Amino acid sequence: MNFAVIMTGGKQYKVAPGEEITIEKLPGELKTGDKVVFDQVLLVNNGTKTLVGAPFVAGATVEATLEEEGRAEKVVVIRYLQKSRYFKKNGHRQPFMKVKITAIK
Repeated sequence: MNFAVIMTGGKQYKVAPGEEITIEKLPGELKTGDKVVFDQVLLVNNGTKTLVGAPFVAGATVEATLEEEGRAEKVVVIRYLQKSRYFKKNGHRQPFMKVKITAIK
């Protein structure tokens, strides 16, 4: 089984070729179908040999294509203090990108 562990957006993801993952929005102007390269690879397993980085595996990259860009469901945050007429309501939608892993090199 061929897989890798990458780090992007402050989070770690276990990925394999052909998988779709939802990650934090990447900086820059990217369009659907663009190629994305992740160079912060923490671990690579090709089925017979496992390479563990310290902290990253030298020369290892994971390639992906951008499938979708959007915003997640709304999260409603309410602050309330009784007896003091204090009520604040705020909503937040986190941006995300959905990418499909094409190759682990």
